[in-house]
Amino acid sequence: MFVLELTYTAPLEAVDAVLETHVSWLDEQYAAGVFLASGRKNPRDGGVILAVAPDLARIEEICAGDPFVAAGVCAYRITEFVATKTAPALEQYREPAG
Repeated sequence: MFVLELTYTAPLEAVDAVLETHVSWLDEQYAAGVFLASGRKNPRDGGVILAVAPDLARIEEICAGDPFVAAGVCAYRITEFVATKTAPALEQYREPAG
């Protein structure tokens, strides 16, 4: 499982100019089963996405396709972790401790 932290690297006006295409991209990732949750940080200086994928390389590829990245308005910090305990709704993403 991965935590994707987006940090805006441009003024909010530039972020908002690409927001609609970014949201469409998010929708595609939800439909593909990659994203589990997402939203803005408070204060609004970026966002956070909870994601699942087979490996880090795939997540990096997905993040590179974000319209925010193409527009140069955000940077990603990717943290991989092993979800050994989850809410019941996320049970399918649990991994054995080890």
